[in-house]
Parts: sequence; C-alpha cells; structure tokens
Amino acid sequence: MAKTKTSLGKTSKYYKSGTAGAVKAKAKKDAYQKKYNKKAGESEHRVECAKGRKKLGLKKGDKRDASHTKKGTMVAEDRSKNRARNRGKK
Repeated sequence: MAKTKTSLGKTSKYYKSGTAGAVKAKAKKDAYQKKYNKKAGESEHRVECAKGRKKLGLKKGDKRDASHTKKGTMVAEDRSKNRARNRGKK
C-alpha cells in the first residue's frame, strides 16, 4: 500500500513524538546522516543513479525500481522482485 503525503511511517511518528528517547535517537541519526552525506563520491553516486532512473523512464511513485545487474548496468524491474532478492527468508 502506497503512503500518502499525510501518512507517516513508524519511525517518523516516533521521532515526532518528542519523548526523550526519540529526541536522542533522532539526534544520533542526524549526526550519522550528516557524516554519511559528506563522504567523497556519495553525491556523484546519487547523480549517476538519478541519471539511470531518468534514462529508464522511471518516476517517483512508479511500480518499478532501477535494478542493478551483475554486469553493472541498470534495468527497470518490478519493485517486489528487486527488493526481495538477496535477503533472508522470513
């Protein structure tokens, strides 16, 4: 089920709750994210991924993902199939 603009996920609701634990957890996440976003090559990687999605004609909310193949190319693939690959069974 796709989330609407007004519906928030569990984590977002927790961060917005304002409890002491939530404030501490959000600060920790933000510090990590700030450090991660400064890594050399990350912005170039995001640009390459965006170019690949554009080339495949994928838009926000599309039912397909840009799947990275073993050859290093990108192909459009169903979201559920792409995200189910290489993860443990439940």
